[in-house]
Amino acid sequence: MSAGQFQLGPSSLTDALYESVRSRIISGDIAPGEKLTEQRIADDYRVARPTAKACLERLTALGLLRRSAHKTAVVPELDEVDITDLFFTREMFECTAADRLAQARTVPEAARKAQTAIESAVRAKAFDDQVVADIEFHWALINAVDSPRLSRVYEMVSGEVHLTMGQFKAHRRTTPSTVAAEHALILKAIEDGDRAAAREQMAHHLQQARDRVLAQVVASREEAPA
Repeated sequence: MSAGQFQLGPSSLTDALYESVRSRIISGDIAPGEKLTEQRIADDYRVARPTAKACLERLTALGLLRRSAHKTAVVPELDEVDITDLFFTREMFECTAADRLAQARTVPEAARKAQTAIESAVRAKAFDDQVVADIEFHWALINAVDSPRLSRVYEMVSGEVHLTMGQFKAHRRTTPSTVAAEHALILKAIEDGDRAAAREQMAHHLQQARDRVLAQVVASREEAPA
């Protein structure tokens, strides 16, 4: 890999750097277990070390990297315990969000747009676009509750959420339309003001996603060379 290979967009340099590295981690271009140093980021993108450091710190805060004291940042390798706990946490947050939105019969426009994008990605068989739209859908529901604290807490696990969608490619363990159909049922329950159904549909959706990810973890382990 030559120095300065990766180009950044015209937005804020720090934000552009973060988005590029985040995307590479989620897609698996930077693999689980791989180390990321300030020097590597600085060389890859031709940025100053302090800029690279700020990027790594942000990725670490969101769970996309792990780093203990005086150690190099590493892309985490999530196991069954991590994934089960992550989805337990998601269920607590996201079922509550669905309940609150159903109480107000508020379907966020951002969630509708994300759902449209998911359905378009399904038709185009564009897996990466489906992952992006899926992430946007769930964030739209969280943000629509209009609770800064809920959004901040959810952000703490959002990196690992993105990792499970990208690294394990769990969407590919089901028919392309399944996730879109599950999302549609969540939105309908919210629109109908059916709080119980909104919680139940969200819980079902997350449990199905969890089981797909766990199945992929097991399959990957069994396929690994002894």
